[in-house]
Amino acid sequence: MMITWFGQSCFRIEAKEGSILTDPFSKDIGLKPPRIKDDIITVSHQHFDHNNVGEANPEAFIIQNPGEYEKQGIAVRGIASFHDNKQGVERGPNTIYVFKAEDMTVAHLGDLGHVLTDAQIEAVGDVDMVLIPVGGTYTIDAKTAAQVIGQIEPKIIVPMHYKVPGLNVDLDGPEKFIKEMGLTPEKTDKFKITKKLLPAEEMKLVIFSF
Repeated sequence: MMITWFGQSCFRIEAKEGSILTDPFSKDIGLKPPRIKDDIITVSHQHFDHNNVGEANPEAFIIQNPGEYEKQGIAVRGIASFHDNKQGVERGPNTIYVFKAEDMTVAHLGDLGHVLTDAQIEAVGDVDMVLIPVGGTYTIDAKTAAQVIGQIEPKIIVPMHYKVPGLNVDLDGPEKFIKEMGLTPEKTDKFKITKKLLPAEEMKLVIFSF
């Protein structure tokens, strides 16, 4: 499985079964959007920096709501959550997505705005990798993100939705989250992982170069 990050919450997850693109963004945020060529596209919520699906292949499977889905052997589970810590009053709903491919499980938390409830923790289940927002302002901040990591207990942590060069959205960088976690990050341009390479004990923190 190959993971590529384009900024914000947008990742390409390339598995043997097919390709997934999460939360494609508009160029209005100052970053270059990826060319959409994927089999599955997920949208965590309807904000312009997460729902730019207009150029998707007509055959692409676009998922925008909670529920159970499957395409090409890739299982996708959407879990209802909120974009804020006030039951969605300020920023509305958010969907957490859990993907199963290549016998591994990846959770993409979208623009999560709160710690998880017991029901949400159970729905997410055991995950090998979590893609988690850490930049604050519009989502959970570094401290709350560390709490959520404690709730999920993944093997691999990939922070997202934080300040990078060119981004014109006001967010914190990843430094506070790295400090909260107390882990030495592995820095990479693209992250390749197989089930055999998953950490057996200590969690791994992966930071994408940008």
